[in-house]
Amino acid sequence: MRTSQPVSYRVPLSLPFVKLTKFALPSLAMSPTHFIIALSVFYALVLNFPVLRKIAELAAEGHNLFIASAALLLFGCFLLVFSLLTIKYLYKPVLIIITMTSAMAMYATLSYNVMFDSAMIENIFETNSAEAHSYLSLSSIGYLVLFGLLPSLLIAKINLKPAKSWLHGLLARSLLILTALALIALVAAFFYKDYASVGRNNKYLTKMIIPAHVVNSVKYIKQKYFTTPLSYNVLGADAALIPGQSKKPKLVVLVVGETARAQNMAYNGYGRNTNPYTQDLGMISFQHVSSCGTATAHSLPCMFSNLGKDNYQRDRADAQDNVLDIIAKTGTNIVWIENDGGDKEVAKRLTSQTISPSKDNSLCNGNTCYDMALVELLKQQLVSDGANKLIALHTIGSHGPTYWQRYPDDMERFKPACRQSDIENCTDEEIINVYDNTLAYTDYVLASTIALLKEKNQEYDVALMYISDHGESLGENGLYLHGTPYSFAPDEQTKVPWFLWLDEGFSQSYGIDQVCLKTKAAQGQFSHDNLFHSLLGLYGVKTQVKKPELDIINSCKAA
Repeated sequence: MRTSQPVSYRVPLSLPFVKLTKFALPSLAMSPTHFIIALSVFYALVLNFPVLRKIAELAAEGHNLFIASAALLLFGCFLLVFSLLTIKYLYKPVLIIITMTSAMAMYATLSYNVMFDSAMIENIFETNSAEAHSYLSLSSIGYLVLFGLLPSLLIAKINLKPAKSWLHGLLARSLLILTALALIALVAAFFYKDYASVGRNNKYLTKMIIPAHVVNSVKYIKQKYFTTPLSYNVLGADAALIPGQSKKPKLVVLVVGETARAQNMAYNGYGRNTNPYTQDLGMISFQHVSSCGTATAHSLPCMFSNLGKDNYQRDRADAQDNVLDIIAKTGTNIVWIENDGGDKEVAKRLTSQTISPSKDNSLCNGNTCYDMALVELLKQQLVSDGANKLIALHTIGSHGPTYWQRYPDDMERFKPACRQSDIENCTDEEIINVYDNTLAYTDYVLASTIALLKEKNQEYDVALMYISDHGESLGENGLYLHGTPYSFAPDEQTKVPWFLWLDEGFSQSYGIDQVCLKTKAAQGQFSHDNLFHSLLGLYGVKTQVKKPELDIINSCKAA
């Protein structure tokens, strides 16, 4: 980048809070050199305190010099970056945006151990306003003001003094760059082996550095809006329905769970009953299921594609048919009903309905709705018209941190429950109680849906499938919520529940041995990679793109 003469960057800013600074703070004069040094200290020691704290935890006992070197290394890196950042008229506005967002990233990292890698950035950009508001709390606002707004006010008010000459300015900036390089080299010379050892075993550390979110945001925007889309790949053009023995049309409801983890399901051996409403309905629970990702924006399109976790890329998934598109080719009526902020383009080519969170609906509060609102809308779809139907219900499920807003007060089974969004200030018991309440309410929604299906079993072969997109951390090892990079995400975020309910008439019509399926569900290892092929198998779709070995139902069907 250019290292031209530093000039005064006192630029009028349109941000509302900047106009207030003329009353709040006097103008401050500072040389560009001192400004860059002060900014580097703030970013290295304050905004990146979570990184320094984590390195201190990982360092060998008594290795204080190595811990101190981490602060020096970060300071040198920021000194280099800010010395090279010389976008004349955008200098301050860019710094203010980065500082404000960095304060929010610092809060999320300190409170929930969130890391802003590319997958998390994708999830953030595709989060709706209601979900974003759920993260607001006194704590988060306090961090934003103290570490974002106030420093930004200072940045806005500082008047950078011009250098005496262009040569003087060039020399001053060059000296900063050389000093930064010398600091980095010094740390590398004495502690390279230490960083190699710590880094090799804890590769996530680089993802914790603030503002890594800025780099990943730029990458996301470039990929999303400035990259030519791939050519569309049509899949399953040969799709055809295999008729059942009953000759009835099919009615299948697919319930897509949100943030439900397998460990807290009674069906999977959990110590309390989080499945009280479906426990006598013959639900089949697949015990060991791994998710494709740890956030909805990644997992949802991945689980409906045939790419599999290891080969998944969002642009490829968006540019080809998913399993619902293929089933639709058979003439099946498919409807996606949304209650979780978006289908992530899974239902882009299908009929879809989104529940309005209007307060006119007794199941909604103006921002979100309880998932029973899905069941009410489902009733309208169950018209006996002889057509094959597949209806997908995308639930808000157990989405945090406002867990208590996912179920009505009169359905709170486990108490005391955490009823605030800054869940790190609740006790472990309160967090687990409120989360388990969301699972029990989801179970109630499933039982209500099954009751509707039973009413239609004289006219249709009916079945229900439930599967969650990813899990959730509830404070284990200091982690909360979800979105941890998959390579080191805990089981709490990657192990998900997968349930299957088959009406006896459905099983007989398609020759499915439920005893065989229950045995397989208890003993097998599965993942989201199985969903594409298993949903085709459950619905009775014949197509060359279906892999029988990935269809969990296939081996339990009559030959």
